Amino acid sequence: MAKKKKNLELRDKNLEFTENSITYKLIRFKPDNMTLDVFRYENGKKLDEYNIPFAHIPKAIKKLIKPN
Repeated sequence: MAKKKKNLELRDKNLEFTENSITYKLIRFKPDNMTLDVFRYENGKKLDEYNIPFAHIPKAIKKLIKPN
């Protein structure tokens, strides 16, 4: 049976990126299924908590997280 990897908390790093006028602030990285929990903001207003695949974030952010 494969080992379960621990979730990586990203709140203290204050990582964020903007795409299509929506700002995504990273909360945690889940290495088991390679997804990120993020908060979505539009015009400074918090929309919701959202889950996105690791592959869909910008390359510069991927280098900071280092999933391996």
